Amino acid sequence: MIIVSPSILSADFANLSSELQVMKNAGAPWAHVDVMDGHFVPNISIGVPVVASLRKATDLFLDVHLMIDTPIKYAENFCKAGADYITIHIEADTRENIRKILELIRSLGVKPGIVVKPKTPAEAIAEYLPMVDMVLVMTVEPGFGGQKFMPSSIAKCEYLSRKKQELGLDELIIEVDGGISAANARLLFDAGAEALVAGSSVFGAENQEQAIIDMLNS
Repeated sequence: MIIVSPSILSADFANLSSELQVMKNAGAPWAHVDVMDGHFVPNISIGVPVVASLRKATDLFLDVHLMIDTPIKYAENFCKAGADYITIHIEADTRENIRKILELIRSLGVKPGIVVKPKTPAEAIAEYLPMVDMVLVMTVEPGFGGQKFMPSSIAKCEYLSRKKQELGLDELIIEVDGGISAANARLLFDAGAEALVAGSSVFGAENQEQAIIDMLNS
């Protein structure tokens, strides 16, 4: 399975419905939704009402990435707003609460995921792998678009791919986010990634559909 999940953070919010259609036409089955709170990361982005509006506007899978402190306070609202996947940061809460929130997300019929920042070792999320449907590897520091890809993320994907096989987690999806384009997509697919988040390389391209197609065919 190869998935491109364009990040709407880089899209034209005044024409979001048409941007979503472009994504779908190009064969991208997911839309990546970055939620920032101004605390866990320096920037503020979108919240529950936007996710609810997106749900009404598209049948794409909504891949919601919570870059927020204590996500256990807000996850239920995002689930009810229509998220299909919700990923939370291991760095955002206590070990006990991380387990609680993953269980809560699943109990609400949404697929839970765990995220690891560039400076956090992949081994730190190993205990959560049996609890999640997706693991998201950040190749840039979360909170800003347009950053350059960090090659060190390749080794994390390789490690997680091995753990996935060791644990028999055939359905677990390894997703990568940050500085992704057709130029490095094949490196990540070869390392075990199955889903790539791309923002500026898609929405900053002259031909957005072709940018997605190029990644899918890299």
